[in-house]
Formats: sequence, structure tokens, C-alpha cells
Amino acid sequence: MLGSVFSKALRDQRRALIGWSTGVALLVLLMAALWPSVRDMPDLSEFIAGYPEPMRELFRMEDFATGTGFLNAELFSSILPILFIVFAIGRGARAVAGEEESGTLDALLVTRVTTTRLVMEHAAALAVTLTALGGVLFVAVLGGSAAFGMGVSPADLAGATVATVLLGIEFGWLALAVGAATGHRAAAIGAASAAAFGAYLLYAAGQLVDAVGTWQAWSPFHQALADGPLGAGLRPEYLLMPLAAAVALAAAAAVFDRRDIAGP
Repeated sequence: MLGSVFSKALRDQRRALIGWSTGVALLVLLMAALWPSVRDMPDLSEFIAGYPEPMRELFRMEDFATGTGFLNAELFSSILPILFIVFAIGRGARAVAGEEESGTLDALLVTRVTTTRLVMEHAAALAVTLTALGGVLFVAVLGGSAAFGMGVSPADLAGATVATVLLGIEFGWLALAVGAATGHRAAAIGAASAAAFGAYLLYAAGQLVDAVGTWQAWSPFHQALADGPLGAGLRPEYLLMPLAAAVALAAAAAVFDRRDIAGP
């Protein structure tokens, strides 16, 4: 059992995945149930026009009168990225640093499992878990769209789901990398959360301030949320999101291999 880090990591995450999947599905269905009331609001266009233009652009409110635009504004450009990032950072920080702080990591490392394999299998398990959560999101949105007449196409939804999952993977892998390099879960959570906050500030500032716009493309939020993400399709920029975190994982594995592991 100890030799299979990947399967052990999946087992360790199953309860969290069930709980978060339930929460995401209920959130999506609640928002879908609100759609008919929003759609039938009198003077909806005038209501949206009352918001400042930068805010309409930031939260994708221009197409709010459509089911796709409503979900972009209420879920895919705001709440869902936060939820996936919070879940990913929490699980990534627990993966290696959590085991080290609890004193169980040294028992694992006396087996034939190398430090590099340990980090990479934890990273793979986190990616699979987030993909499963994305699958729940896909099914919930598709079901809510069909039940409440939102008109969301499966192809558009697939692209938005991929963007949301990859955004979570990026910051989850970053938390895993910091945890492996430092051995401290708090440091992993703090560093990854700060990186996510800074990336969002860059994205938001780029939407509001022209001078920052040239730097906006470096933000993972811009890579994930530009032109949607619901309705943007599978954009090549999505592939950029996990690359920086993958480099951080490789560097963290090298540091992890050279430092002393804390005992119980």
C-alpha cells in the first residue's frame, strides 16, 4: 500500500472530493434555478447598463441576458475559480507537508519510493481529483441548463470546465511544491494563496487600467477567463497555466531530495 503513493493519495482525498462535489453541484443547481427569474426581469438590459463599464467587462456582464452570459458572470468568472483554487491549495498543501508535519512521511520514505516519485504521484493524484470535481461541475451545469432552459452547449461547457480545472491545478501544484520544499503546510497555503491573489489583482487591474493591460497575459486568471470562459472554446492559452507550476514541482522535488525530513 505504501508503495502506491498515487492510489493512497486518491484514497486520502475521497471524502473531501465527495463533500466538495456535493457543494459545487448544489451551487450550480441553485444558480440555474434562479435563471428564469433573472431572464424574465423587466428592463434587464437597462439594469446591466447601470453598472460601470469596467465592472461589466471584469465580470463578463455584457451577455447577462443569456444563460451562457449569466453563468459566466455569476459562476465561471468569479465563484467557481475561487472554489477550485481553495480546494486545490488545501489538498496540495496537505499532500507532502501535511504528512511530514504528522510524522508519517519518514515511514513512507524508508520504502523504495523516491522523493521525486512521491512528489509527482501526489501531483498526479491532485490533478485527477480536480478533474473529477470538474466532471461533477460539467454534469451539474449541463443538467441545470437542460432543466431551466439556459441553452448552454456541451462544447462551450467543456472548454469552461477545462479552464477552471487547470486554474485549480496550477495553484494546487504550487502549494504542493512549496510544501515539499519547506515541509510546512502553512507556508504552502500562504505562498500559493498569495500567488493566486496577486494573479487575480493583475488580471483585474489589466481589465481596468490600460497601462497594466500589456502584463495581463501573464496572469493565469486572464489565461483562464479571457473571452468567457464559457463560450471561449478550448484556447491554446490554457496550456500555459500548469507549466509554471510544473517547473516549481520539479525544483521542489530537487530541494526535497536534499533536505532533512522532520520526524514525528
